Amino acid sequence: MKWSIHGDGKSITPGEVVAPDERLHWPQTISIGTQHILAMFGSSILVPTLTGFPVTTTLLFTGVATILFLLITANKVPSYLGSSFALIAPVMATMSSHDMSAALGGIVMTGALLFVVGLVVQKTGTGWIHALMPPVVMGTIVALIGLNLAGATLEPMKQVPLTTFATVLAVVLATVVFKGLLGRLSILVGLVLGYLVALAQGQVDFAPVADAPWFGLPEFNTPSFHLDTALMFLPAVFVLIAENIGHVRTVGLMTGRDLSRFNGRALMADGAASVLAGLGGGSATTTYAENIGVMAASRVYSTAAYWVAAIAAMALAFLPKFGALIGTIPAGVIGGAGIVLYGMIGIIGARLWIEHRVDFGNPINLMTAGVGLIIAIAVTSEISFGQFQLGGIALGTIATLVVYHLMSLVARWRGSDPAHAPAPAAGEQR
Repeated sequence: MKWSIHGDGKSITPGEVVAPDERLHWPQTISIGTQHILAMFGSSILVPTLTGFPVTTTLLFTGVATILFLLITANKVPSYLGSSFALIAPVMATMSSHDMSAALGGIVMTGALLFVVGLVVQKTGTGWIHALMPPVVMGTIVALIGLNLAGATLEPMKQVPLTTFATVLAVVLATVVFKGLLGRLSILVGLVLGYLVALAQGQVDFAPVADAPWFGLPEFNTPSFHLDTALMFLPAVFVLIAENIGHVRTVGLMTGRDLSRFNGRALMADGAASVLAGLGGGSATTTYAENIGVMAASRVYSTAAYWVAAIAAMALAFLPKFGALIGTIPAGVIGGAGIVLYGMIGIIGARLWIEHRVDFGNPINLMTAGVGLIIAIAVTSEISFGQFQLGGIALGTIATLVVYHLMSLVARWRGSDPAHAPAPAAGEQR
């Protein structure tokens, strides 16, 4: 890989940015790469901690995924691929009904489908995706994933309330008190402060750290495939598509370059990376908004910094003692971080509605969101449909898609425009 040197290589030329195909001198590039490691670290270790996956294995595959992404996108799209929040719910549901290998099989299937979507997008563009998932549908799917996970935080709140709520408070305060890099590391700061609160209460067991060697291979696991888990992972594919396309568009706007021709490649890379992770025992990956924030603040969009971050993440994977230390994070800290994380996922869905000015005076939009959200929240365990078992997220997603497209189809068939029909007033509902 070759990068041209930006300016004098020591500082950024006033009024300009360091483009993806440029870099500063290596000491400065390594410094920016370190910021990217810190930016992705909190979320990337939180996902395997919540799901029970090996942390070091997940870190290894985030590094591999990032390098694969950079290669497939011809080193033109700067992005770090960290652990995906979208697959937390289906992974946890699959592990409760089957085991880790079945969850890994679901990750492989998710990645394979995402890769196929990328192939289609590379040939046809993204218009059909927007038709299938307009903003009201996409926002609902994202929101219901976060809201469905809310129940997972109940036990920590009941069993270790001080640690749980101290962690929540730490994340919240870190977000508003700190500026710059620390402000973007609010989840990591919250994990550290919550950990200290748990440590003061004797809730941390360091025995696994003492027993772990300094150097060694990460723990690899292999997938197994079950047809009944396939639909559990389908909603996550929609979220990964939206995240990926949105992040590529954002980076293009920030760098002043048209990256739309890389939409298909970016999706294929994301899918291939998740397939690799699932085959080896890691969490599914996705492009990270946290690292986009680092680029915006530093004005350095060089892909060289991402190579540095990816190699460093892979190196950490071969330190079992580090993985054991992450494994000592107690349930209260995980639960507190989960409250913030799941809430943020839910609100991001609502933000999609606001950004795209979704009109909830339109009964199609109103019922699409209402039906999907209530089903996802109400269904807290799998419901059997023959050989398939569907949880709240899968059922809510299916309902969201069916309600929207069925109502739209009927409206077109009748020749009416439901977008301008008033929704029933609260007092008129029965």
